[in-house]
Amino acid sequence: MRASDVPEYVQDGVVDCGITGIDLVRERNADVREVLPLGFGSCRLEAAVPEESPVRGLADLAGVSVATVYPHLTAQLLPVDVTLVDVSGSVEITPRLGLADAIVDLVSSGNTLRTNGLRSVAVLLESEAVLVARDEESAAPLAGMLRAVVEARQHRYLMLNAPESALAAISQILRPRVPSVLPLAADGMVAVHALVPAADVWRLLPELEAAGGSSILIVPVERMAA
Repeated sequence: MRASDVPEYVQDGVVDCGITGIDLVRERNADVREVLPLGFGSCRLEAAVPEESPVRGLADLAGVSVATVYPHLTAQLLPVDVTLVDVSGSVEITPRLGLADAIVDLVSSGNTLRTNGLRSVAVLLESEAVLVARDEESAAPLAGMLRAVVEARQHRYLMLNAPESALAAISQILRPRVPSVLPLAADGMVAVHALVPAADVWRLLPELEAAGGSSILIVPVERMAA
């Protein structure tokens, strides 16, 4: 089914849960719960104008015509009154065709805006794929399984060897995470295991090496349970 139809199917009880974009849920104004952001499909709903436009901020859009496939969100998120031009596709070409002075559309990399001679004025909404349901209780089993995967993708399992004398310094580097410490066969040596945020890995490696860590191994995590 189309992603844009998912909020309505969930709202009407055709399905118990659905996965779609936050932007589509809010544009439909669907009576559903956003249970769990899923960490993929990230994009932004942005207001944009032609490069040569005098518009520099959202306040400057007052009274102009704005083309969008998101009329509800645009009216809700813009702080000024505009004339909405409701279109069903290729929003970015409407200023060049003389159909609108500005646009509100989804942006990922920004390449499409630049290709069409547009520049961003402001981000109106951050969006990504989300699990939705009519109520959180009915979605709880599925949400729990998905959450275990989503959280695991944001972490790495760190293992290293170190002399016991370096343990205090290594624990300080890994704070606020509390590592597991295991004795090794070699006297005075321990193995240190810890879950760390994936985004911190490259910062942590040189610090751990400088503190005395060796044989450092980083592995992905498949599932995480509370």
